[in-house]
Amino acid sequence: MEPATVTVSQAAQLHAQLVKTAPHSDSYLANATLRAYSKSSRPGRALKLFLHLQCHPFAPIPDHFTFSTLLSAAARLGSFAAGRQLHALLLKSALHSSSSHHSLNSLIFFYSSCRLLLPALQVFDEMPQRDVVSWTSAIAAAVDADSSGYALDLFESMMADGIPPNDATTVVALRACADLGALATGRRIHRFARVLGFSSNPNVSTALIDMYAKCGRLKCAEEIFDRMPEKDVFAWTAMIFGFSNHGKSREALDLFQRMVEMGVRPDDRTITAVLCACRSKGWVAEGYRVYNNMHKFGMRPRIQHYGCMVDLLARAGHLDEAEGFIKKIPIETDAVLWRTMIWASKLHGDEERAERLMEERLLLEIGSLDIGSYVLMGNVFGSVGKWREKAKVREMMVRRRVGKLPGCSRIEVNGMIHEFEAGDSGHPDGRMIYEKWGEVVEKLRMEGYSPTVSEVILDMEDEEKASQLNHHSEKLALAFGLIKKSPGEDILIVKNLRSCQDCHSAMKLISRVYNREITIRDRIKFHHFSNGICSCGDYW
Repeated sequence: MEPATVTVSQAAQLHAQLVKTAPHSDSYLANATLRAYSKSSRPGRALKLFLHLQCHPFAPIPDHFTFSTLLSAAARLGSFAAGRQLHALLLKSALHSSSSHHSLNSLIFFYSSCRLLLPALQVFDEMPQRDVVSWTSAIAAAVDADSSGYALDLFESMMADGIPPNDATTVVALRACADLGALATGRRIHRFARVLGFSSNPNVSTALIDMYAKCGRLKCAEEIFDRMPEKDVFAWTAMIFGFSNHGKSREALDLFQRMVEMGVRPDDRTITAVLCACRSKGWVAEGYRVYNNMHKFGMRPRIQHYGCMVDLLARAGHLDEAEGFIKKIPIETDAVLWRTMIWASKLHGDEERAERLMEERLLLEIGSLDIGSYVLMGNVFGSVGKWREKAKVREMMVRRRVGKLPGCSRIEVNGMIHEFEAGDSGHPDGRMIYEKWGEVVEKLRMEGYSPTVSEVILDMEDEEKASQLNHHSEKLALAFGLIKKSPGEDILIVKNLRSCQDCHSAMKLISRVYNREITIRDRIKFHHFSNGICSCGDYW
């Protein structure tokens, strides 16, 4: 029987009693106390109490509930060391042979929370029997580790084993579909949910809203949202994010206003969604209004809110204001905020500011910078004609083995996801894809297209730079889509990085020349290309 629920104050009283009477206490009382601490804001106390009890020679023997509770506490703390120690203790205990689903599922959940897929799958593979919770935990571990394709493979294996999904399984599988842009699979899971009777579950409905919005079907997301009889903050936020990401900023702000009027209290993610909507259109006044009213909802700005405001101000050309805003932030800032400032300064032609901020902020932290900062530095040096300094940045990248994150684009054709990386030559239809892109380039050149070679950081001739730009992942995915999809069929491409200026210009032109509706979901937002125009208005 599972331990009873205990309040934190009761747990403190039981804690004191356990410390005094550990040799005479039973595991039921210990589990109840540990559970209360684990579910409270002080999960670390559960771990400390367990360690203290283990010092007593006649302390209660931990059972599966004990390990499940402690692993949950370790997951909440994000303590990899504590979780590994608990795993080792479980392996040494007599409990390991009985292989209870409780503790093993908790192990998978713990490794998932640490974004460690391989240990989670190792536990999963060694389970003699797997229930729906086991499968759901493994699928969630794959999604959390950015392996959504593998997550859907696990989902298919679960179905093949004759284990129907529950509402939690459906939610994590829909998350995987949203990540990949796997619309066909998402629709199939939606049908499963209807048949099994939980498509109206609030969590499932929210996941469906998110999936359809991220797969480019905003109308479907709206229909599900409108049909929900009761909407919690998560449903409202998912729909606001959907509008925001698709560039429908007015709809996002109007929906936020409706939400507040209906008495639903926004959370941190809701405010982020609304600020992103303001950022998409350069609405500085609206952004300030939302930001300044956060206290009315009992919230203080967090780093993501500061980041949105800096991006909004800088992107809108308010560079002095944005720089001053960062300096007034009351918490420690990171290189990302300054990188945003430097990028915006370069965008608005203020190379002097970009170079100054780079030397003041990024160069001081050169040992801890990520690839994006190195690429930005190289581009800034190149824009002011400092080729020697640009070459040094490239040398530092090589010396520190900082490789550029490869562009990766996915496109769904006939229910199957096809993935391309920049310069990819491994696809079975590779020759056909490159021939098709060559045909596209020739047509674009006749329309006046010229590659934007200034975006390439490498030291090479312009002809080589143009060749590299032509092999960007979304261009290969698009060529594949033009080959495989019928003339009237929309093309949706999901990209892991921000679209570059050259790809953006090319996609606009292709939408007109080929009379195709093209949608690119990049790291920031959706771009809907139609008849030579992008929905973002070239503001991204």
